[in-house]
Amino acid sequence: MKSVIAAATAFAAGVAAIGVQASSHREAPFIAGSPKVDGTDFYMFRSYEAGRADFVTIIANYQPLQDSYGGPNYFTMDPQALYEIHIDNDGDSEEDLTFQFRFTNAYGQADIAALGVVDGRVPVTGGPDGGVQVPLANIGPGAGAATGALNVVETYTVTVVEGDRRSSTGAQVTNASGGSATFTKPVDNIGNKSIPDYAGYAGQFIYNVNVPGCDAPGKLFVGQRREGFVVNLGQIFDQINLNPLGARDSASNIIDDKNVTSLALELPASCLVNGDDPVIGAWTTASVRQARLVNPSPTGPVASADGEGPTLQGGAWTQVSRLGSPLVNEVVIGITDKDKFNASEPKDDVANFGTYVLFPTLPVLVNVLFQVPPPPTPRNDLLAVFVTGVTTGPDDVIPNFNFTAPANQTVGGEMLRLNTAVDLVVPGAAGYSDLGFLGCDLAGFPNGRRVTDDVVDIALTAVEGALLGVNGVQTCDLSGDAPMVANAGTVVNDGALPVLTDYLTAFPYLNTPIPGSP
Repeated sequence: MKSVIAAATAFAAGVAAIGVQASSHREAPFIAGSPKVDGTDFYMFRSYEAGRADFVTIIANYQPLQDSYGGPNYFTMDPQALYEIHIDNDGDSEEDLTFQFRFTNAYGQADIAALGVVDGRVPVTGGPDGGVQVPLANIGPGAGAATGALNVVETYTVTVVEGDRRSSTGAQVTNASGGSATFTKPVDNIGNKSIPDYAGYAGQFIYNVNVPGCDAPGKLFVGQRREGFVVNLGQIFDQINLNPLGARDSASNIIDDKNVTSLALELPASCLVNGDDPVIGAWTTASVRQARLVNPSPTGPVASADGEGPTLQGGAWTQVSRLGSPLVNEVVIGITDKDKFNASEPKDDVANFGTYVLFPTLPVLVNVLFQVPPPPTPRNDLLAVFVTGVTTGPDDVIPNFNFTAPANQTVGGEMLRLNTAVDLVVPGAAGYSDLGFLGCDLAGFPNGRRVTDDVVDIALTAVEGALLGVNGVQTCDLSGDAPMVANAGTVVNDGALPVLTDYLTAFPYLNTPIPGSP
């Protein structure tokens, strides 16, 4: 019998067949116009850096498809937004822990005595006393070595909230060295003249942190990274205009020249789980103030005090972006409900979006393109994967195992789930597969998601029948004495392939961003 655990990638049956917009890039009408609060990818996995196996890494990426040369403003975070990472550890699809990120952007900060620069102003012959404000984010070479050359400095705080994210009181994450609750975000990778050693520069902003509720320090990093998601975006958009059984080739990754902004945490697994249940669920959201008044005569930058900036914002925090498992809002949720999904909470998913899971439309569209009959509906297997997590059956090689299902599930909801007790598999080592479960690697997607997991190929292969044992495509068969890959190599794919050397083997795992100039 094919295990229900095989359905762990079943949400792929509705997630990537047509119209993939990267993992969650510009996936809904409203958020497409608000890139600063657009969550693009969400990762959660057991840390595989040496000596860190008892930790969980969580990465929430924002601001999609960044061109490395995107000056002069580059990609600062929104100081008037609230970015959050939520953890559900008791199976009720409500947040039990929330990590809240708030940003402050200070402009006119450059001070370079040798050039006479003070507060971002340079002396100009015949000009006003005090100099003239420059239009650039950095002044002169060496921005990475001397923060005095930076004209825009971003700082942030992280607050941990237990219970309801809006009504509960939070406590500050603090620097383990010195106790400060304010952290600095490195400037984006402007170019090699400004910052010759960006990897070394950015490494200064990986913090060891004390986290309320955790018995050991964690790690924290917020900053620009190289895009880790791989996808052959153009041809997939064009009604899968490629050979879906062709070679998996890194050259087909059309977004390999893009960057992204990461909010990355590494935390002891012991402070995330609830009691003896090793399964946690997580998702990220971004919220903005409910009201916005545009200032017709701004005299200061965004979020300036006393109404000087271009907008004045107020009212309750209002969620505009949401991301857990990859590709859900892109190609599962109907186009008229995409903004609704981004504003919703997991506890309401069954009522709001259950129809899209039970009766997915994409297998029907795939049938039109490739004459592959869609599986029968309703898709209760997909519903189990989306809203409750996955358990194995009594006859499977790992019988009656709560693979990604919380032990005491009461309310289902869509999120990325991780069983922290599943044996760690290091990318590139024995047992590793970038196809996750389809390669019988139970430490990969959909048991959490590593940065190297090829979620698009997992999805495409599943939609062609991997989970049902049809069409002869690759899957993991758990019906024998041990997990075994069946139909190895027959992977329905978009051509794009993760390359391990494009990623780091230590926190924050996503690689150094591409520089704006060589």
